[in-house]
Amino acid sequence: MKLAADLQAFAARIGHDFRRPELLLRALTHGSIATPTRPDNQRLEFLGDRVLGLVMAEALLAADKGASEGQLAPRFNALVRKETCAEVAASVSLGDVLKLGRSEMMTGGRRKQALLGDAMEAVIAAVYLDAGFEAAKAMVLRLWGGRIGEVAEDARDAKTALQEWAQARGMPPPAYVEIAREGPPHQPVFTVEARIATGEAAQARAGAKRQAEQAAAKALLERMETGAA
Repeated sequence: MKLAADLQAFAARIGHDFRRPELLLRALTHGSIATPTRPDNQRLEFLGDRVLGLVMAEALLAADKGASEGQLAPRFNALVRKETCAEVAASVSLGDVLKLGRSEMMTGGRRKQALLGDAMEAVIAAVYLDAGFEAAKAMVLRLWGGRIGEVAEDARDAKTALQEWAQARGMPPPAYVEIAREGPPHQPVFTVEARIATGEAAQARAGAKRQAEQAAAKALLERMETGAA
């Protein structure tokens, strides 16, 4: 098969010339439009997640030969989590070529973080199956670019950091409460409050509930650490 012009342009953006174009088409096919003869990208997503993990583990070991497992693990998590995959997907306009059903298109599927992250992992798997591990590795390192060198020394996400802060003081894990949900169904804005057992709390707003939770956790942690200083 021959790729349509938009898929050829996408392949050029990620820097890979597919010998088996059907792999790329499958990687970009969401379950909302899949058929028995046109499978979705879930199996490729599963494989791509593992390929990405190996590439990042190797890259982090090479980048900091003296780092301990405890230092490497949060950096690794920061580089492979869905949010990062979605950011990379957006940088190559993956959303523009996602194959979605009408319902997903009507609800803003091309901008959904989960769909973008899943498809990015599926694309990694497509390159791996098309040309092998070294080709997939080269593409990942190219697309992730400076993120690997710039990943924070302590790259724990804010919710993990706040939970560890609370546990170190003998408190139960923080609670997260959805305070409000505004906007149209296809583009909601969440307000979430993070709370700890002593009663302190902080709120944050974001277009995804998980992002709002992370932002609220960060705000609360900063407030607590500043107050303890």
